[in-house]
Amino acid sequence: MNGQETATDADEHRLLQAARGGDREALATLLGKHQQRVFGFGLKMCGDPEDAKDVAQETFLAAVRTLGDFRGDASITTWLYTVARSFCIKKRRRTKGAPARHEPLSKVTTEAASESEPSPEQMLLGREAREIVAAALDDMEPEAREVVLLRDIEGLSASEVAQVTGMSVSAVKSRLHRARQSLRERLLAVVGEPSEAATPSCPDVLTLLSQKLEEEVSPELCAEMERHVDGCPHCKGLCDSLKRTLEVCSSLPTPVVPPHVQESLRRAVREALQEGAAVRT
Repeated sequence: MNGQETATDADEHRLLQAARGGDREALATLLGKHQQRVFGFGLKMCGDPEDAKDVAQETFLAAVRTLGDFRGDASITTWLYTVARSFCIKKRRRTKGAPARHEPLSKVTTEAASESEPSPEQMLLGREAREIVAAALDDMEPEAREVVLLRDIEGLSASEVAQVTGMSVSAVKSRLHRARQSLRERLLAVVGEPSEAATPSCPDVLTLLSQKLEEEVSPELCAEMERHVDGCPHCKGLCDSLKRTLEVCSSLPTPVVPPHVQESLRRAVREALQEGAAVRT
């Protein structure tokens, strides 16, 4: 896996350097590699395929026009997410007060439903759980939804999420902790809360676990928390449910870019590149 990631990073770096040197085909190829993620982000944030297409198209046009301003301080992925997010915000402002056209995230799930009645455990890891979490994401405020999308679904680091959103890393993590617990509560409301009772000595293990994932907990506190969880069925159930919720987040599929949208994006990029070449000559 690491070797594949290194090869991919090296390939992107080569394409980026060629694009910045004026290679139009390299830029078109580079953007093509990111169209699924940018379109998927737009769909998850805006909730409408046409809005997602507009966001992706505007993002790529902006990338073509402003590539010279990209200094490489962030990854190309982080840069494109930052641009896409700005267009998502503009799209929300323009459509504020308009009739809702939100397409649930659960519609992008592709796994076939099991014919047998699933157990609670299966629901936590199966299609039903993804639909529940997707619906919960749909109901979140955009500011909370975006940190979960970027961190727990798209896999960016907290510092990269901070770059995309313009927030501080601490603010990202604080919002992320609250959003994760909200998702967990929504999922467990359907499949059932842990039945074990809490004890007076129980700490806030959900926040501690989320903080541990972001490397905010000292080794000493982490060891203390793990000892408590090992001996406390209530806290173990809470931690297990949050871990499963995050597993569900990471398993949400990236929406497939429809062929007509792919062609629209390719055409827009080609035209923008041709316009840029005409201006330079």
